[in-house]
Amino acid sequence: MMKSLRTPDERFDNLPGYPFAPHYLDVPDGGDGRLRIHYVDEGPKEAEPVLLLHGEPSWSYLYRKVIPIIVHAGYRAVAPDLVGFGRSDKPSDRKDYTYQRHVDWMQKWLARMDLKGITLIGQDWGGLIGLRLVANDPDRFARVVVANTGLPTGDHPVTDAFLGWRKFSIETPEFPVGVIVNAGCMSGLPPEVIAAYDAPFPDESYKEGARVFPLLVPIAPDDPAAPDNRKAWEVLQKFDKPFLTAFSDGDPITRGGEKVFQNLVPGAKGQPHTIVQGGGHFLQEDRGEELARVIVEFMGGTHLT
Repeated sequence: MMKSLRTPDERFDNLPGYPFAPHYLDVPDGGDGRLRIHYVDEGPKEAEPVLLLHGEPSWSYLYRKVIPIIVHAGYRAVAPDLVGFGRSDKPSDRKDYTYQRHVDWMQKWLARMDLKGITLIGQDWGGLIGLRLVANDPDRFARVVVANTGLPTGDHPVTDAFLGWRKFSIETPEFPVGVIVNAGCMSGLPPEVIAAYDAPFPDESYKEGARVFPLLVPIAPDDPAAPDNRKAWEVLQKFDKPFLTAFSDGDPITRGGEKVFQNLVPGAKGQPHTIVQGGGHFLQEDRGEELARVIVEFMGGTHLT
């Protein structure tokens, strides 16, 4: 049975700007056990759902500025913590984490939630996983917003900066999650926000999922995840529902990646694609309210302040 850790609830008490009640669902872990997945669920249950997927090494706290604006516009904001992050369970052996398992875990969670007519918001690994969910069940999704993300197949070279990040994530004795998130922002985060990003990880034993994520990105054509990502692209190249890119101007890792989606996804044609000014990799931190307004406008709502 897969061994996993569960962060004590008191680690999440009184986090700044995060008043949301926790919700949980269990999913099969791929073996004989189960994993608990945490999610934020705000707004009317009957409203159109907005699925907010975070990436590495953040958690649903990343969307705390976005969620209230989505709800105020009349929508339902649902923000899960990926397995290994936030208030979700954290398998303690890094070999238990694979790209396919992350997709499977979230696919099972999504099936249990039975969300339909979804607007997906995917940033970083939230896009790598979320776009696979779209490709697996496109009828469940009404539209897509991608922000500072991609769907790599290993067929194109990656930057030296990313290779350095992979090396660091495995070799560094201490994996300073809050410091890493801060480094990915244009504006310096206050100490209490950095501490909130550290909250899910009482010690290094809880960080195996966070550490291994960079190694799971397909960077070679023979990567185990490459064939499935290529199949996902085959679906996306026929996806004609509204598809928006909302990348930021200050992310050296994904800058320019929006063009791939704009050129290949039919639903991206003619959309009001946005470059969010003053946003780093974690544009939800730097320009969260602006991103939320872009989402609301894209869904047909008004520009809310």
